[in-house]
Amino acid sequence: MTKRLLPRLREWDNRVFRWCNGSIRHAALDRLFGWFTHLGGALFTISFVLAFVLLASEPWRDIGWRSLVSLAVSHAVAAIIKRKVDRRRPYMALQGVVTGPKPLKDPSFPSGHTTAAFSIFVPFAFASVWLSLLVIPLAATVGMSRMYLGLHYPSDCFAGCFIGTCVSALAVSLI
Repeated sequence: MTKRLLPRLREWDNRVFRWCNGSIRHAALDRLFGWFTHLGGALFTISFVLAFVLLASEPWRDIGWRSLVSLAVSHAVAAIIKRKVDRRRPYMALQGVVTGPKPLKDPSFPSGHTTAAFSIFVPFAFASVWLSLLVIPLAATVGMSRMYLGLHYPSDCFAGCFIGTCVSALAVSLI
């Protein structure tokens, strides 16, 4: 069963990646996804959670702490998995992939940006149903931007979503 399932998953991964990276290309999306992708980067994620930890009042300070712990732990988990799996990025493995001027060269699986986005936003989603309607689509858009920019397969982003969400749920329940 695994011998037939893995090729089908790879085929699906490549097909969805090609759609995100090539079929929906538009100048407005280039700018939009170029901006959204930074919401999963180190500068934004660390600054965002530190702002809540250092400047917010309760209960937002506690949520900031949960996000900070989740960010740190999920980053470590993602880094370990990246080294173990060592998956090549789509632009390195497929022909005709559209990327930005300086594409990353580290392993692709899982998406660190997607992991980080979910790890910082999920604690806020747990705090408020209304806020979850904003932050979960925001985190998902970070994942979509990574595919659009040619840096990750859908499975990389799903794995990042899973890691970030699970670590956040654990942080929310334990802290």
